[in-house]
Amino acid sequence: MDAQGRGRADDVDPADQWVLNPRTGEYELRLPPSAPQSPVPGPRRPAPRDTGAPSPADGGTTGSARRTTAPGREVPPQRRRRPAPEEPAPGRRGRRPAKKKSKGKKALLWTGGSTAFVVLAAGLGGYVYLKHLEGNVATTDVGSAGSSSFSKDEAFNILIIGTDKRTGAGNEGYGDAGSVGHADTTILLHVAKDRSNATALSIPRDLIVDIPDCPTTQEDGSTEIVPGEQDVRFNRSLGEGGRNAGCTMRTVKEATGIQPNHFMMADFNAVKTLTTAVDGVDVCVENAVDDPKSHLKLPAGESTVEGEQALAFVRTRHAFGNEGDLDRIKVQQQFLGSLMRKMSSSDTLTSPTKLVKLAEAATEALTVDKPIGNVGTLKDIALELKKVPTKNITFLTVPVIDNPAEKVKATVVPNPSEAPQIFDMIKNDISFTEVKKKEKKEAAAVAARLKGEKSDPAQVRVRVMNGGAPAGSAQQELQYLQTEAGVTKSENAGNADAEVARTSLEYAPDQAAQARALAEILGLSGAAMKPGESVTNAQGLPTMTLTLGKDFKGAGVKLDAASIKTPDVEKSTADQKLCAS
Repeated sequence: MDAQGRGRADDVDPADQWVLNPRTGEYELRLPPSAPQSPVPGPRRPAPRDTGAPSPADGGTTGSARRTTAPGREVPPQRRRRPAPEEPAPGRRGRRPAKKKSKGKKALLWTGGSTAFVVLAAGLGGYVYLKHLEGNVATTDVGSAGSSSFSKDEAFNILIIGTDKRTGAGNEGYGDAGSVGHADTTILLHVAKDRSNATALSIPRDLIVDIPDCPTTQEDGSTEIVPGEQDVRFNRSLGEGGRNAGCTMRTVKEATGIQPNHFMMADFNAVKTLTTAVDGVDVCVENAVDDPKSHLKLPAGESTVEGEQALAFVRTRHAFGNEGDLDRIKVQQQFLGSLMRKMSSSDTLTSPTKLVKLAEAATEALTVDKPIGNVGTLKDIALELKKVPTKNITFLTVPVIDNPAEKVKATVVPNPSEAPQIFDMIKNDISFTEVKKKEKKEAAAVAARLKGEKSDPAQVRVRVMNGGAPAGSAQQELQYLQTEAGVTKSENAGNADAEVARTSLEYAPDQAAQARALAEILGLSGAAMKPGESVTNAQGLPTMTLTLGKDFKGAGVKLDAASIKTPDVEKSTADQKLCAS
């Protein structure tokens, strides 16, 4: 994406427009009283006091005279303006109380890959500035490849793309000189419906995939189908043959079964400008680095990088691990976690100057799909992302193995024993971290299902079905119930008619005591208990039905509706401070 040609409308620092309102105690973005409502606020000046003297706006009349717009038609006199807050004394312009924190909402929207951030300040004055930020953002029409709107009440997936196209001043030394802008770094960001957790899944650029046919909107509004290809590198889903980000979204859906709702794309400038806006990002390396190819030089231990050095850090492949793309992905994930921590620090969130610099840097390097390219939607996304705790944001990479079709190993394919479960967990909105549910989120009637008399385990009659758990899970759970939990009146009923995300227990009203006993043994939540009907077993006796879902952790392991025992894959969370090696 070319970020050139998007300069500001004037040379005024927007941070100078943040003024402390003495009536509310909050900082506001103040416009000159007589200035036009342009996208970028102009310089702040004291509001003129109404003295009753003639003014050009009054047509040369006195302050109390009426003005006319047409013969015989009067308009009321101008309202008296309230005096503007006092200007700070000379030499103290812009100084604010050190301990006074703004109460206005400030939202942080973070994205990954080459990384792009949008910082939005909400409020009456902030709205005008948000419209200016919206003007910075470029949009692409991806048609049916994504969602037509953003929903604040649902889980959502944003595909974050860092392109290797050499755009922007100072980037001549990076990437392929003739690159059409491939998907160099790609992260699928899934945000849970309840905003308790998020997953950032990195997709290797050398992953072998099938790229489907891709309808693309041309400049004249027409649609052209870019033919798909089979068994090619994932990074070719963008740029080649006129493929846009919608083609990359369709490729992700084809390869993982996960539907991206929206996309955000950034170029090389994003890392440089964002890290400079926050005064650098802390990184750590186990061994000293001196990479002549990326020009990265760092001593062992912790350092702070920004600008060109930060870009070298996320792009180097020869300083870490086996010098491959998979090791570079891990370093980028560590960098992104550190950047997120810096972004959410009090030093950043309470500094209007930093927030404005950050917002300018992010939006000028950002391209998004049309449905989220307006100020209101960007702000909504920012506020929803801000709800997710960093400790519950998981970074991981698509599990892969070497491409068996190659003699010289250069590409990878999904690991057939691990990747499907990772994809299923994201599709079914299951967290990769332990998330404690707040009891108040469950209705009183749901929580009450766990309260009351419990039957003796020997009196619990239940059949076990597999509704999406790994093969053999029903028999393993049955063995645990019979031999260790004392639920001897249990049986294996095979596979359920359909796969389900969550384990559930259905029972008749007169089996409530049995259901509570089994829920205690298994660690079922009230939401997992489904009052309904019993079934009749081979002996003609009423029996409850336990259906093991994709959240099943293993025989004898307590269940939790929000988490699951994940495959043994390498992962980290955004709150962890790690050293690259």
